[in-house]
Amino acid sequence: MEMITGIPDGWPADEAAALAVQDELRGRVVLDQPGPPPGKGLVTGVDVAYDDERDLVVAAAVVLDAATLEVVEEATAVGRVAFPYVPGLLAFREIPTVLAALERLNSGPGTVICDGYGLAHPRRFGLASHLGVLTGLPVIGVAKNPFTFTYEQPGPRRGDSSALLADDGTEVGRALRTQDAVKPVFVSVGHRVSLDNACAHTLRLAGRYRLPESTRQADSLCRRALKAAVGAR
Repeated sequence: MEMITGIPDGWPADEAAALAVQDELRGRVVLDQPGPPPGKGLVTGVDVAYDDERDLVVAAAVVLDAATLEVVEEATAVGRVAFPYVPGLLAFREIPTVLAALERLNSGPGTVICDGYGLAHPRRFGLASHLGVLTGLPVIGVAKNPFTFTYEQPGPRRGDSSALLADDGTEVGRALRTQDAVKPVFVSVGHRVSLDNACAHTLRLAGRYRLPESTRQADSLCRRALKAAVGAR
């Protein structure tokens, strides 16, 4: 039976404490680095799956060769859900277990792709930014669904994009068409990557499907690992 990752000492227990942490860490986000070039080195997808009845979250980290998209290594971790469900604070539920999965990797992780948001967040500090600040890694947020911004539909062709705009008109990400005539994904900077580069990474990783291969692999692994974890209890 896999050991359950504990909730770190001092981890925020309520909304006010979590908001204070976001306010403290947001200033550490690095926005003036382009990040690693697409197709070079390693790229790691991270994702989580929940079993709410057992208060469990399983995180998966899958390392890909950025040039070939072949799986190099994978790791999982099982943890307790670390925070109640509050929109805009989902990172606090997941990050301890995601960090545990990343720490189990022998290689990489290179550039990290999150199934979530970075700057495209009500307080400009979503999961991708939070994870980047805590690890120091270049991190990109690629989300499946729109959240807290407005946007025009991008053109119908692969590579077409449009700005994700905050209430004040600031561009916080892009709606990016990764395949012809399919729904866009929503790309935002997490940490140490430019928005142009984040979109270029996303397109390279989404050569065959709407979602980046890193996300597809991590999603599949965390679902399998959750089944195994639940079955063992």
